[in-house]
Amino acid sequence: MDHLPPACVGRHLLPVVMIHGGFHTGVSYLGTPDGRDGWAQLFAARGHAVHVPDWPGHGRSPGVENLVRLTTHDVATALATVIDAIGPAIVVAHSAGGPIAWWIAQHHPDKVAAIIGIAPGAPANLLNPLPDDPAAIETMRHDREAGCPVYSPLDRPVSADRTFINDFWASSPRFPRDALESYAASVVPDSPIVLNERFNIGGRGLQLASLSVVGQRPILIVTGEHDARHPKSVDQALARRLNADFTWLPDIGLNGNGHMLMIESNSHEVASVLIRWLESRNL
Repeated sequence: MDHLPPACVGRHLLPVVMIHGGFHTGVSYLGTPDGRDGWAQLFAARGHAVHVPDWPGHGRSPGVENLVRLTTHDVATALATVIDAIGPAIVVAHSAGGPIAWWIAQHHPDKVAAIIGIAPGAPANLLNPLPDDPAAIETMRHDREAGCPVYSPLDRPVSADRTFINDFWASSPRFPRDALESYAASVVPDSPIVLNERFNIGGRGLQLASLSVVGQRPILIVTGEHDARHPKSVDQALARRLNADFTWLPDIGLNGNGHMLMIESNSHEVASVLIRWLESRNL
């Protein structure tokens, strides 16, 4: 896990824990593929101690030999241990990190002071259960309202090929295309169980017992317009269910963003949106 100390001595801001999404590692917060500072550095510059863990079996965390058996609950319990040791903390969670952040907030409410969800996945009980049938899932591959689900066979870790990267992560006008090779090198294999649970295939996604417990803290959900799996209607509905603030970036004049907000060409501007929200909440 990477730790960045606060750059401003004398400010007593809450620590920040940044949770990456599927197929990624904490590298996505530590710098951009084209060489600019990452969100970790920007939040540290504001005065936060920033902690960037890797999921079990990802990046520098142990457990890659058990990756095929890793569940979302396994990841959530591992990261809850980190947050227990650091918190109360502000949690920034991207994509498949969303269900993990919601679960930790429910089970460790005194350790999660606020959550910023970056195109975050929903708790499974807010998703329709999808059939445990590869052929049926294939027919929904381009269904944005269903999250463009993909079925992952359970007998091996899953790797994201270049077509997948281009379709879902590197397709926006804001993606740093000149650094695509550097970005692709940072993408890692992932657990088929976690990926299927993210789409609630077979109804086996990570659920919450109480949405109201999660919604008792400040929450911000931020989404860009070119994110195939996160149309405005879907993430706005999630924000309503969690009593969260919602920012659709085009509504505030930030256009062209996709799924990888922390590394896209205007990542510093998006970080400023997050920081202004924290200021508005006295965090």
